[in-house]
Amino acid sequence: MSEISVLPSEIAAWLAEQERLAGIRFITEFPPVKKEIPLKRVTVAVGIEEMKLEDSFTENDEGVLIENEFCRLATIKIKLGIHVPYTEGGARCHDILTNVIDCLTFDTDLNVVESGCGSVKADRDTDAFVLEAYVLLQADFCPADGSGVNFESFLDKELLCGSHIRNNDIHVTAADKALWNAPFVTGAYTGTGTSSRTITLGFSPRLVIVVAVDMPTSVVSFTDSTTTSYIGIGTSSGSTMGITITSTGFRLSQSATYMSSKMKYNETGESYAYIAFRV
Repeated sequence: MSEISVLPSEIAAWLAEQERLAGIRFITEFPPVKKEIPLKRVTVAVGIEEMKLEDSFTENDEGVLIENEFCRLATIKIKLGIHVPYTEGGARCHDILTNVIDCLTFDTDLNVVESGCGSVKADRDTDAFVLEAYVLLQADFCPADGSGVNFESFLDKELLCGSHIRNNDIHVTAADKALWNAPFVTGAYTGTGTSSRTITLGFSPRLVIVVAVDMPTSVVSFTDSTTTSYIGIGTSSGSTMGITITSTGFRLSQSATYMSSKMKYNETGESYAYIAFRV
């Protein structure tokens, strides 16, 4: 069951707690089904006919609309089915509607935009008078503004805004922004001749390319039948010999050899450059 589909039960539960509505039974069946026969107490069926969520804007001093980041404007049309026993009279239907609207107006942070109702009708199947009504509400929800506004109502601001803010398809994290601004880093070092050397980047790269500056990618020695490589590639899925991706950067092995091939990633006095990609 979705969060929005449980909203009528939140409304009914909140209304049932209000002192001025004491003695009224609130239910969440809408349209209302047949009730007890004959009806013994006032029963109000609560439902949501329509709900709209849209971005919230505020007009600045120059008359320009500025979007309120992370804020949403909710418009909710509540449908009410008010059932009153014959013994209490049809006028009681309008009294109940007035009390419900007063609770929503004065006891919540919501804005009652509009309300209305039809004619009181007699339902002979339940010996009750029935009034179909609606209340149109609006509310601004800004859970991210840190203003500490207290929403003392049946609507949880996280219900309407929480899923919106947590939606990673429409919002990005600070890490996402950092990645966009700096998808890769470059650097340089001078070889020390040690057999192993670690380069710290502060993140685990997805791709690293290391090259010796002003050197060819490889040098062949016909004298001793060897090949010396001065370029290496490391990835999160695998790397060329002598390069290992770590959780904070990458590690180079100067002594790595394969048959007649040698890897020279830390030759004494040699200048090296690298590029490391975050993604």
